[in-house]
Amino acid sequence: MTAALPPEAAGKPVAIGFGDEARVGQQGTLTRLWARRGTRPRAPRDRGFEAASLFGAVCPQRKTGAAIVMPEVNVEAMNEPLAVISQGVSVGAIAVRVLGNAGWHTSPRLKLPDNIVLLPLPTDAPELNPTENIWEFLRGNWLSFGVWQSYEAIVDACCEAWNKLMRMPEQIASITQ
Repeated sequence: MTAALPPEAAGKPVAIGFGDEARVGQQGTLTRLWARRGTRPRAPRDRGFEAASLFGAVCPQRKTGAAIVMPEVNVEAMNEPLAVISQGVSVGAIAVRVLGNAGWHTSPRLKLPDNIVLLPLPTDAPELNPTENIWEFLRGNWLSFGVWQSYEAIVDACCEAWNKLMRMPEQIASITQ
């Protein structure tokens, strides 16, 4: 894994994308909502402990993305979205995936497809990754105030939210550029 394009990428089209993971599930974070001054609106709060990890990648230039929902975050789980992204790369092109410095992003056990190059961001700089804005958008619009009865319900909610966003290419571009 290297931060520079490998020599075999010379002369090939390059697609730059951004990737990250988000935990979605019970025991969610606080979310803001509009309310009349002086009122205390009620919102459901889930007290369970089930959660899923949404691995997502977006390409602002192409206004699209790919995601996969996994039960946990680790090197083995990281290999799955890389395989999914690799399948979406145009024949003969190289995908540069910009992502954070989490241990599973830089592990030597990572199975990196030949058409993907990882470009790590500086440590402790999540604001440089536009995928963080995607998570904020998904939580603010579809993944907040949910009380899910099971892990499968969490996975379904993640998939539904991601698929809704993927049907909004201009919104993807607006959020990530």
